[in-house]
Amino acid sequence: MNIRIQHDQQAPTASIELPILRPLPDYDLEEIEQPTPRDVDPLLASQGFKDLLDEAQAVVERETAGESLEIAQLTGAICHEGSVHRPGLWLVMRERGAPDQKPMSNEAQAKVAALAKTLRETLGIG
Repeated sequence: MNIRIQHDQQAPTASIELPILRPLPDYDLEEIEQPTPRDVDPLLASQGFKDLLDEAQAVVERETAGESLEIAQLTGAICHEGSVHRPGLWLVMRERGAPDQKPMSNEAQAKVAALAKTLRETLGIG
């Protein structure tokens, strides 16, 4: 399972899906691989996952300070690959000042990719 980035062709936004690939004991996220999507729900509702979201938001804000990107949405996600389901982060980034009906600029797309990598490494989720 890798980072998934999807760029909207009708708006200056991109979504990032970051599955948690290893246990995160600091966030009380130990049993991350689950057999069904509904088994992931309690993980997404846990205080540890909420703390992880707060940490992710702080990283994004730090990395995008003074940049043209802003957070449109940051939440939990149920990520799946085959029969394995796990919690993850889902983030939507928007390019400030870009025309509404146009896709994100190439420069902003590169920043989104770099941000996703930084989140994965900083949070130790992959």
